[in-house]
Amino acid sequence: MAENILSIDTVALDEEKQALKIIDQTKLPGTVEILYLTKQEDIFQAIYLLKVRGAPAIGVAAAIGVYLAALEIDESSYDGFYGRFKKAKDYLASSRPTAVNLFWALDRMEKVVLDHKEESPAKLKKFLHDEAVKIRDEDIQVCKSIGEYGLELIKDGDGILTHCNAGQLATVRYGTALAPVHLGRERGMNFKVFCDETRPLLQGARLSAFEMVSAGVDTTIICDNMASMVMKNGWVKACFVGCDRVAANGDAANKIGTSGVAILAKHYGIPFYVCAPTSTIDMSIKEGKDIVIEERKAEEVTEMWYSERMAPMGVKVFNPAFDVTDHGLITAIVTEFGIAKPSYSESLKAIFEKKKTI
Repeated sequence: MAENILSIDTVALDEEKQALKIIDQTKLPGTVEILYLTKQEDIFQAIYLLKVRGAPAIGVAAAIGVYLAALEIDESSYDGFYGRFKKAKDYLASSRPTAVNLFWALDRMEKVVLDHKEESPAKLKKFLHDEAVKIRDEDIQVCKSIGEYGLELIKDGDGILTHCNAGQLATVRYGTALAPVHLGRERGMNFKVFCDETRPLLQGARLSAFEMVSAGVDTTIICDNMASMVMKNGWVKACFVGCDRVAANGDAANKIGTSGVAILAKHYGIPFYVCAPTSTIDMSIKEGKDIVIEERKAEEVTEMWYSERMAPMGVKVFNPAFDVTDHGLITAIVTEFGIAKPSYSESLKAIFEKKKTI
């Protein structure tokens, strides 16, 4: 299992089966189960139930998913084809509200249809196939580039703290926040990685730790409320986290608990880095307060992972999936086109200007 997990792409299009191929992350770390999904309802549920998760992976899954929906459209006219395509796109877009990559990828797929109004539905399906594969391939290159820039910020032997999972299991390969670790390992470097367990869904304990151990990394799981002590002990030289959406001013929405890590890092003078592909940076949103935060079922807090319910019946539960880290707590934002530093309102604009020239 440990040898195989990193050799499997987290998200892929199975051409032979005409299916979305994913690792079911709800079964990890105990079981590595590969799912082949063809029905839109199953793809929707896979995204909603976190069988596929992580902003980049969700975007790739949605692109492949809407392509598979297009294959089932038997309309002969453009208007008929587009009407059914738009319905499928809107359905998948409703699966989760916070990760901007979901909408970014679906919008890219829709643009393919809108840009080829004179083509037959058969050709539109071919164009959609090519775009979905392109989105997947781009994700691999983007993550590798983020890893290269991230490596500039750390040195061999450093202790790194991460929250949630922004590694290969959140992308197709490499990851975002953990990409520097994976690339460093390929080059013979060694790091000590501390994985916050990340309540209530334990993405750090179940996924990041599993991924890091599989890669042969010195890995330690800590409960979320232990981060302060680990930092105070001097074991952490940098914090690396991913994100689901970055506002134009640098505020970053990531898995719940991330902002607390950033506050602690600021207190102890530890650099706090957000790793974000430009597809996750939403320049249309001015600041973090405008990001919609997904709220999830109470059972994730009161019952999941326990053989018996661990909270009194009738108690209220607040279960936001994400929080927003203020840009003032972020040392730098690592993208595939370079490292943005404060002021983010200016440096993120510069990143997108650079993107236009490449």
